[in-house]
Amino acid sequence: MGNHAQGGGVNIRQYMSGPFTRFGLAIALVACVLDQASKLYLLKGYDLEAHPTRLGPYFDFVLTRNTGISYGLFQSQGPLGQWVLLGIKAAAVVLLWVWLSRAADRLSALALGLIIGGALGNAIDRLAYGWVADFVFFHVSGADWRFNWYVFNLADVAIVAGVVGLLYESVFGGRSNGHVP
Repeated sequence: MGNHAQGGGVNIRQYMSGPFTRFGLAIALVACVLDQASKLYLLKGYDLEAHPTRLGPYFDFVLTRNTGISYGLFQSQGPLGQWVLLGIKAAAVVLLWVWLSRAADRLSALALGLIIGGALGNAIDRLAYGWVADFVFFHVSGADWRFNWYVFNLADVAIVAGVVGLLYESVFGGRSNGHVP
């Protein structure tokens, strides 16, 4: 008989823990700590708001207060919108953690850990400031054109790297075992 028949209720551990969960959560912690450390230094130590910095022909450090989600979508100025975004982010992290508990290999766990860590890093900003601190500005220009990418942070880099890892795993992951995806 299962837990329900014995009166034990739902076993949360089975949904939140798997063979690579600790590894993925360690990656999430590292990604989140690196993101927060970079933001704390640039906001409080370096005072990026007062000192935007050119890093070369393609990158600048500038402070952007992002009240929306990725790429500045769904800008939300009020507290209700911020709490809605935080709620969505919390639900996404829980679902990603459940997915992580079912990860069958280190690459998937690494990728999910990066996404979770990046999401948590940006959520901490939203709780602390009411906005996410973005600071890396990538741009390229020619004689008569200019390309500006969105301003981003290390949490965003972790999220994108995690998504790339999941895409790689979904396309090429089974080939090392002789399986075709």
